Amino acid sequence: MKQGLFFRSLAAVFAMLLLIGISGCNSLSSQNRLVGLGATAGQPGAAIFVSQQAPVMASLLVNPDKLQALERDGELSKLKTSLLASTDVDYKQDIQPWLGNEITLAVTTLDIDRDPTNGRQPGHLIALATKKPEKSREFVDLLFSKRAIAGTNLTTEQYKGVKLIYDDAQPEKLLAGAAVGDEFVLFANDPKVLREAINNVQAPDLNLNASSKYQQAIKQLPKGALATAFLNLPRVAEWQGLKLPENTTYDSEIISLVLANKGLLAETTLVAKAETLPPLEQLSKPVDALQYIPASAGLAIAGTNLSNLGNSNLAQFWQQVTAALSGSNQNAVSQLLQPVQGLDINLKEDIFSWVQGEYAIGLLPRPEQANPDFIFVVEKTEATPAGISRLDAIASSKGLTLNTFDLDKQNISAWTQIKAAKVANAQKPGKYKIEAKVYGVHTTQGNYEIFASNLETMNEVLNAKDNSLSSDRKFRNNIAAIPQPNQGYVFLDWATSREILENQLPILKLAEILAKPFFQNLRSLTISSYDGDTGLFKGGIFFQLDSL
Repeated sequence: MKQGLFFRSLAAVFAMLLLIGISGCNSLSSQNRLVGLGATAGQPGAAIFVSQQAPVMASLLVNPDKLQALERDGELSKLKTSLLASTDVDYKQDIQPWLGNEITLAVTTLDIDRDPTNGRQPGHLIALATKKPEKSREFVDLLFSKRAIAGTNLTTEQYKGVKLIYDDAQPEKLLAGAAVGDEFVLFANDPKVLREAINNVQAPDLNLNASSKYQQAIKQLPKGALATAFLNLPRVAEWQGLKLPENTTYDSEIISLVLANKGLLAETTLVAKAETLPPLEQLSKPVDALQYIPASAGLAIAGTNLSNLGNSNLAQFWQQVTAALSGSNQNAVSQLLQPVQGLDINLKEDIFSWVQGEYAIGLLPRPEQANPDFIFVVEKTEATPAGISRLDAIASSKGLTLNTFDLDKQNISAWTQIKAAKVANAQKPGKYKIEAKVYGVHTTQGNYEIFASNLETMNEVLNAKDNSLSSDRKFRNNIAAIPQPNQGYVFLDWATSREILENQLPILKLAEILAKPFFQNLRSLTISSYDGDTGLFKGGIFFQLDSL
């Protein structure tokens, strides 16, 4: 029914605005087009309406009409027409004249009536900033007049000086609205949600602005953020049916989106309950080991000192994520980075423990095989010889032999399995040949030891020269967008690694359906963590999109 769609339509519009803001970046032709798209106030003004116990608050900090220039195929216009037409509301005539520079959507409570016996109905609140208070009040009256004409009975209530309007529709279709002061228009799926929002304003110690966690997080917002979201992680976990461990390190998170010259940076900061483990070593320049990763790599990871990974805040963050997502494919990363297939190597004990200098990992997709080929580059330190000997011993325990030979005058060591096989179609019966199956090879180049899955991949590494990832312009542009110093990065070429990731993370296919405009335009992404604060974990993902 028409009168039941307005609230859900606004929520859908909000979500789509973010997607358009991201995917629409592909139409930007110069940095000048980005000017003026960031928030003017710097942070969500609607936080005064949201309780500190709310699971999540997300805000678009720019007027939607400014995103119109980012549209590629008129997605925003089509969305306004298709969704708001179902509500008898015309965006251009009824909303555009008064809408300001903020749209905030919050899940305020997990259950409006707090009665578990009748099921849970989360409370939803939308706050629209207004630049013309009189016109926005007229809109609220007009909207509910149309609902009354459609057959609902309206109730008007004065609550602490604010006029509330709501109807008697069924709970899933109920709408409540209010114009609060001269700054915001509020809509909720129950008048109780509006009353709580007003209470939060008049009792400031209840709202998000009074939360030390929120204030600590909001200070991390980058200048010119296009959108932001604040999450109360224990409440989000409860809402989504996830289970956080009792010793959870991080309990609050803020995410922001910032338009950049060559894409979009999604930055996140997690606030810890107490002081965390120290961050990994900070890098102020690209990792030199990347000179041995070919530019054709679909995925590359680079950094330094893997031996300290388990004693870092990155490890604490990852443990919390995997614990919350228990039941999902927790071993996906280990499977992707398994350096020698068939040897059953424990990454932490058999490799990470002795990698104390720079490292780079590359995965090269091969159309003719299911698994990508790997490259693992390690800067030599005093621990390197013992580490290689450990791998040799593991290979030997699996029945493999270590052989050495030259490849174009380069000395190569290989882990092989040798066996006798009958010669097919031989003139003489009972003729045999020796076959060797290679499980991994390694060699020395300068101050680096290079491991590869096979001879063909090693040959590609040795002949990469000016065609390495570190010399690739696209890659250099991506890492240039990541703040420095940082703790290394993960680079993913979407076109070449998409299939690999989908095989390891099936949930990704669902994400691609839900965010189709974004994934259609995605070229690559670069992930990094940075900042040395032991009370925070800060990182970002830089998305490079088509035509940039």
